[in-house]
Amino acid sequence: MKINNLFDGKKYEKHSQIQRGFGSGLISGLTLKGDEKILDLGCGNGLTTKELAGLVPKGKVVGVDWSISMLETARTHKTGNMELILLDINEMSFDNEFDVVFSNSTLHWVLDHEKLLENIRSALKCEGFMRLQFAADGNYSDVIEILRKTIKLPEFNEYFKNFTWPWNMPKPKDYEKLVRKTGFLNYKVWGECVSHRFPDENALTRWVDQPGIIPFVAVLPKGVRELFRNSVIENMKEKTKQADGAYVEIFGRINVYAEK
Repeated sequence: MKINNLFDGKKYEKHSQIQRGFGSGLISGLTLKGDEKILDLGCGNGLTTKELAGLVPKGKVVGVDWSISMLETARTHKTGNMELILLDINEMSFDNEFDVVFSNSTLHWVLDHEKLLENIRSALKCEGFMRLQFAADGNYSDVIEILRKTIKLPEFNEYFKNFTWPWNMPKPKDYEKLVRKTGFLNYKVWGECVSHRFPDENALTRWVDQPGIIPFVAVLPKGVRELFRNSVIENMKEKTKQADGAYVEIFGRINVYAEK
């Protein structure tokens, strides 16, 4: 089954407060005139896209995502200056169309970032800029450790023999070199690390379900998925539980600003 068919836009909207918070933080730092055309890469449930659209009443925001379910949810938030397109970011081919390329908590799903940055640069108008934030090296350290161990267990190992690791989470210093290599100007690349508290095991479980383990359950037969999911969640609860009953995971992020 394709990974994008397993995303659930409604569930993601209910349990993506972390990502929404990152997005609002990004938007608050933007300097806009109000007439820009913005490309939102990985628009998800559309709430951050709608927030962007509110800042450009004389402009337009084009949100793209590869999940049908995510776009269905995004359409419930659509405003008059929003356009939503079903598109794999890897396949985008815009040319000199946008004043701003924006992305929040998405681009760690893209494996070839040299191609990505070249495509972003092509999409930007002269003197346009990009503002990106996505997962960095060290992100989700506990759940990634557990996932790596779980896929090696005898009951699951055979299904992961040809598995491609789904995320690209680089170090900021390495990403800065890539931004420079692809010809951007006035760039700045920096990292941040946020410790997030899930108040109870239900909150932790919902986060692991959407979207954490989707690439892994996608390769499993239906009869094995629940066993895999339960194994990951039980180990996460044991590893991340705090004395007060909450659960903590680390979110490491890369922030990028650069101009064409």
